[in-house]
Amino acid sequence: MLTPMTHSTLPDRRTLLTGAAAALLLPAIARAAGPAVQRIAPSLDRIIAPGAAIETIATGIRWAEGPAWVAKGGYLLFSDPPANIVRRWQPRGGTAIFLSPSGTGGLDPKLVREPGANGLLVDRMGALLIANSGGRSLDRLDLATRKRTVLADRYQGKRFNSPNDMVEARDGTIWFTDPPYGLAEGDASPIKELPHNGVYRLKPGGQPELMVADLSSPNGIGLSPDERRLYVSISDPKAPRIMAYDLGADGRIGGGRVFLDAAPMMGPDAPGLPDGMKVARDGTLFCSAPGGLAILTPQGAMLGLIRSGSGPIANCAIGENGRTLFMAANDRILKVALARPM
Repeated sequence: MLTPMTHSTLPDRRTLLTGAAAALLLPAIARAAGPAVQRIAPSLDRIIAPGAAIETIATGIRWAEGPAWVAKGGYLLFSDPPANIVRRWQPRGGTAIFLSPSGTGGLDPKLVREPGANGLLVDRMGALLIANSGGRSLDRLDLATRKRTVLADRYQGKRFNSPNDMVEARDGTIWFTDPPYGLAEGDASPIKELPHNGVYRLKPGGQPELMVADLSSPNGIGLSPDERRLYVSISDPKAPRIMAYDLGADGRIGGGRVFLDAAPMMGPDAPGLPDGMKVARDGTLFCSAPGGLAILTPQGAMLGLIRSGSGPIANCAIGENGRTLFMAANDRILKVALARPM
């Protein structure tokens, strides 16, 4: 879930961009030294109560990504793609390594800059779905046996770029993004086999279907509660945005439109780009954006922004019976209580 740039500019893509014009869009953003919630609309109080504290629960991460709450067991998993590790956090047990390697070991760093897992998701059967950036595949891990199965690694015989994030529909269909962020030279990589950076659909037992092929930098992905709208984050510093696509009854994609233009949020005090997202049961969107994590209504109105105080927020997850928001923020994991189950 990173911005596609060359290997030599890798550090910049994690600290780049965000809100010069954010001063206009988000006039009350404080220059806080630590994590802070910026309240833009009063209705944010129904989601995050005034005075709610943002806690740091894990540190020492090279690049925090893919948080996923495992209800059966009551723990959080999160990935560290460049370190090739997935860690587990437990409320009473702290943090420990869960998978190592989390993606694929023994890769040439001149060709693959992120060998590990990126996006994580617990599916409807309780297994862990893994966007395996280094392995260039979509995997399923049985959490009880640790047996790992590759669900898909090619489209029409050509290897994926570096699968990044996914969302599962109620019928088990998996939608996922496949940008080139895990490859050392991005789009210019000599091992990139596909001409596009796609958004795919994988039906149970089926083959991947290319649904969107014209996006430069697809990243986070989400579905509306009624599954009639698909959201895709675009981590393109030249045109950062979140797209929305209408889905027909058969799941086919209609025309796309810009749901959030993030360009006005960019600036020196607002690190990050549109990245990972989660859609709550009521349709509220929690989306990585320049400056932190944006909280949006289903109509696209900005309710608030959470700043990490330590760089971009790459992704998030809702857990603990819907009462906690977890955030992957640069080199750490944050959590904040939600005012009601979401």
